[in-house]
Amino acid sequence: MPRRILSTIILRPKIFVPPEKRKRKQGIWFSTKFSYRDPIRSNVMRRTHRGTNLAKYCPQKSMARRHQCSGCLQYLSVPPEVQTIRCGLCGTIAGTNDVPVASNARASARWGQVRDLLVPPGQDSYSASGTHSFPSVYGPLRKQHPQPRPALSPVSVHGRKRAMICGLSYYGKSYSLKGSINDAMCMRYLLVEKLGFPLDSILMLTDDQNDPLLKPTKRNMRKGMRWLVYGCQPGDSLVFYFSGHGDQQEDYNLDELDGYDQALLPIDHETEGKIIDDEINETIVRPLPRGARLHAIIDACHSGTILDLSFDCKMNKEGYYIWEDKRNPKFNKGTSGGLAFCFSACGDDQKASDTNVFTGTQTNTGAMTFSFIHAVENEPDLTYGRLLTTIRNAIREVNARLRKKGTIKTLVNKVLQKSTVQEPQLSSSYPFDIYKKRFLL
Repeated sequence: MPRRILSTIILRPKIFVPPEKRKRKQGIWFSTKFSYRDPIRSNVMRRTHRGTNLAKYCPQKSMARRHQCSGCLQYLSVPPEVQTIRCGLCGTIAGTNDVPVASNARASARWGQVRDLLVPPGQDSYSASGTHSFPSVYGPLRKQHPQPRPALSPVSVHGRKRAMICGLSYYGKSYSLKGSINDAMCMRYLLVEKLGFPLDSILMLTDDQNDPLLKPTKRNMRKGMRWLVYGCQPGDSLVFYFSGHGDQQEDYNLDELDGYDQALLPIDHETEGKIIDDEINETIVRPLPRGARLHAIIDACHSGTILDLSFDCKMNKEGYYIWEDKRNPKFNKGTSGGLAFCFSACGDDQKASDTNVFTGTQTNTGAMTFSFIHAVENEPDLTYGRLLTTIRNAIREVNARLRKKGTIKTLVNKVLQKSTVQEPQLSSSYPFDIYKKRFLL
């Protein structure tokens, strides 16, 4: 009869060694994480490992303490004399003394998991803004000593602002884009110089950067999206911008009415895969708390419902619109009380253009991005309806003006990738009057 295992501990080799042989580095003990399954959370201290008494091999087990890592929330085994540890799983540095931690300090500590994975050891960066006191992706990886909490300047009445900007050129590929990085730079300029976003609250992922942690790979984009909504509070304003390729794929969980999932293509999508709308919705839409708002601007093909929001704004050329309810009772795609809006470059079955016809120079740009930035900079007191119609009209006017030059009609259609069918879209987590609600980031 097989021996019954009540609880299992998975340990790395040589986790417990005599104190005199333990390796120290700059006064920090590197503890190795262990995981266990204990469904009843009993107080039994001696557990079995593959049916063997663990205390036989680990005589110091009774002397070690259990300390929960502030980054990955896993429990670590810590010798009693150690006061500072670095987690072997996520690299977070923390003290082991049981000291009460304020809520905002606890949030900063838990950010260590994502921050340390994005920023390489020893890299310095911009300091975080005191007014916007949330963990910055540019925070340096170094040991932090307890300091008296300084008096903070008053927080903006509009809450905290942060943004994630992705510009993908796909260098060396047959499907490379010329204007995506330029779009990303222009969007950052708009947010910082015109809309008051702190520079250190913007995460830029572009494939022209030397730092591999700041390239728009699938892994980095996933981490960036989690950072965007991490510790989100009422009053926060979040922006997710993407300029690159979009695609469609077969819907396997049957939550799409048309049978296709929309997807964004990271630079390593050929090996790592795409990021589909279901994952984007779950990562940055579902966690939004009441009072927080998210704006997504997606300049990519097949991006109409890329956030899987509950309502789509269907507007005709005259500006009349209706909200199409796309909620599925079998799937929860809503927020946790917050507001989510998405401006996308085209419908799910359409393609977006990357061209220089809007700038009149050799500089390429996305038609959606150029029209969006131009409208926000030049139209005072914009409403959502006015912004959407302005973007659509700008694209239509450029196409109509070029079409009058009949001798280059074929060339224009090739350059614009048949953008005559490109119609920017608006979707939202709830229906509202688009001509009365003011657009505010």
